[in-house]
Amino acid sequence: MIRALSLTRSGRGRRKARLLAAALALAGPVAALAGCGGGDAADAPGSAKAGGHPTIVSLNPCTDAILAEVTGPGQLLAISNYSHDPESSSMPMEAARRFRAVSGSVEEVARIGPRVVVASAFLDPASEAAFRRLGFELVKVPIASDLRAAREQVRQLARLAGHPERGERLVQRIDAAVARNAPPAGMRQIPALVWESGGLVAGDRTLIVDMMEHTGFTNIAGARGLSQADYLPLEHVLADPPRVVFAVGDPLAEEDRMLHHPALSALTSTRRFLLSRSSLWCGGPTIPRALDELAAARRALASPEPLGDWTVSLRP
Repeated sequence: MIRALSLTRSGRGRRKARLLAAALALAGPVAALAGCGGGDAADAPGSAKAGGHPTIVSLNPCTDAILAEVTGPGQLLAISNYSHDPESSSMPMEAARRFRAVSGSVEEVARIGPRVVVASAFLDPASEAAFRRLGFELVKVPIASDLRAAREQVRQLARLAGHPERGERLVQRIDAAVARNAPPAGMRQIPALVWESGGLVAGDRTLIVDMMEHTGFTNIAGARGLSQADYLPLEHVLADPPRVVFAVGDPLAEEDRMLHHPALSALTSTRRFLLSRSSLWCGGPTIPRALDELAAARRALASPEPLGDWTVSLRP
């Protein structure tokens, strides 16, 4: 018993020393730590579990929202600081603020010491190498390009957390939202454009466009040969206007001046709807809300009641 206790303390001491060294420096010291092999499982960063399941830190607002729903109590140790910002969060503020927020630096994560780090596919190579050298299990999650990929993303993260049944419940909510927001049979798809700050458009093979197609819209940017994040000048919109413009951005911002240009008000056959920014990229629990917003726009166009002001907000 005394010998076992001594080994446990020694393992904890070595783990603490490694994490402290990571917080102080990430260059030479990190490489040196990576060479300290041997010992038991307690030596590895993030060996602690919550109720038998791995502890997790999420560094991406999209995975933040999913993991908040598919993890158990005490599993999700921290989320990205983007999720504490209402302008960039993909989850309600009251839900986000239940979790600690981090900037995503290796030092912060090392101090927390999860078993798994979940990041976007765009994690910088230096951070990726440091996480791996320190012994963290790193899972990089790409942006979901359509509803099928979004469902698989939910299931992947739920399996990672050890709660596949929670992932299935979220997938069922997505499927229910797809079903309730489907356009009427035989309806012609409505030409629409997703127009972001600075005149950027959403291209085909993106989640938002797939959701548009499932709710009765067709993306005119793709028909014009434009890809994701291509620039569409105001003059082109005025020359060949779509039936609907889904505007994404802050109408008061200087970079959004095209989105609320007075010339657009003269387009009596075009309606603009303000779409939540979180609807564009993130899957998981944001999908039902985005589908509801898109279908609300379709129903507003079909309503005999006048829409009133040219700009209509779909946000609750």
